[in-house]
Amino acid sequence: MKRLVLLVAVSGILAGLVAWSTGQAPLRPTLQIEIAERNPWTHLRINRSAEEFQFAIVSDRTGGHRPKVFSRAVEYLNLLQPAFVVSVGDLIEGYTEKMEQLQAEWKEFDDFVHRLQMPFFYVPGNHDYSNPVMERLWKEKFSKPYYHFVFQNVLFLMVNSDDPPKTQEGRISPEQVEYFRRVLEANKEVRWTLIFLHRPLWATPKVAETGWLEFEQLLSDRPYTVFAGHIHKYKRFVRHGRLYYQLATTGGSSKMRGLDYGEFDHIVWVTMKRNGPVLCNILLDGIYPENLQVPDTEEPGHKRKTVPTTPVEGKVTYKGEIVPGASVVFVPVEPKSNPNADALTDVSGRYRLSTYVAWDGAAAGKYKVVIQWRREQADGTYAHLLPERYASAKTTPLEVTVELGRKNVFDFDLE
Repeated sequence: MKRLVLLVAVSGILAGLVAWSTGQAPLRPTLQIEIAERNPWTHLRINRSAEEFQFAIVSDRTGGHRPKVFSRAVEYLNLLQPAFVVSVGDLIEGYTEKMEQLQAEWKEFDDFVHRLQMPFFYVPGNHDYSNPVMERLWKEKFSKPYYHFVFQNVLFLMVNSDDPPKTQEGRISPEQVEYFRRVLEANKEVRWTLIFLHRPLWATPKVAETGWLEFEQLLSDRPYTVFAGHIHKYKRFVRHGRLYYQLATTGGSSKMRGLDYGEFDHIVWVTMKRNGPVLCNILLDGIYPENLQVPDTEEPGHKRKTVPTTPVEGKVTYKGEIVPGASVVFVPVEPKSNPNADALTDVSGRYRLSTYVAWDGAAAGKYKVVIQWRREQADGTYAHLLPERYASAKTTPLEVTVELGRKNVFDFDLE
């Protein structure tokens, strides 16, 4: 039988980011294997190319961070070995003008990311950049609140969605829009553009006031993908034929009700292919080192202010038919200081409310009940399957009172 030794050239990942900064050529390993008339493999087209690389994204750490989550994510990233790690903001608790506290929080966070074996790219969130003191500290530490870089002919735009700070819906300043206009003009030939910002500005009702539409217009003639955080729930959007992702958490406050709610801790693993990014959501509770031991880290959580809650459940029907997968939100009327409580209906139309953690119910008080049942359409928009009066606290006719120490069951048969 005739045998051949074939040296198959395959493109490898760069030996390290030193090559990125110095311009060194990438290593090109070869596959060495004997080929016969029949062979125990499908083909030898190795799934790598000179343009391909992999990086990771971490999402919100704060807003009431939970202990030992982000610090473990750092250990897992060192196991996964991406080329680099990108954030979408909310790295410290912040929301204070006390310099000593801010410096201590930044030191804690920096100590975590400095354990990474690869670069970490900061992006500011509202918890990191919420007042003039925090703005000044950010600029002292990092100089730039927004910036860009190019790697393997892919343009990365690191956007500040709280510019200036203390705007309720978030904002991209005209100066920032102009900066990115020049960046995009100078990088017309890149094969893809990736945008990272904290707030999903496109999803706010006041999007026209945020500067996002002006920023978005700059991208109209190129392939791009957008990543944000802030809401602590995973959601995928389609706008202008492009994909926009709102990420869940990497340690930030979350009711942790699972995939149906988009509430989980994850790392987004991005493989940049020739024709665009391929995404994989890696849930932290599914990552283990070779010894199967969960890393023990030192990261205290942040105690949140809470009020007592009590279980609340019920069923939603429409014209007598069950309503599965609907959003049910209890919006407080009195006392207004109460937080919202929410749920999704299951396949039988039943719901169980959560306020702080999964299924803990709602605080005592009077609530307006908002119910939305929507179906995603092919273009990424949603069709409402219930009368829209139920979809707003201002128009819903549904009102209930939750009491401590009693069974709170509220069934809604919508007309």
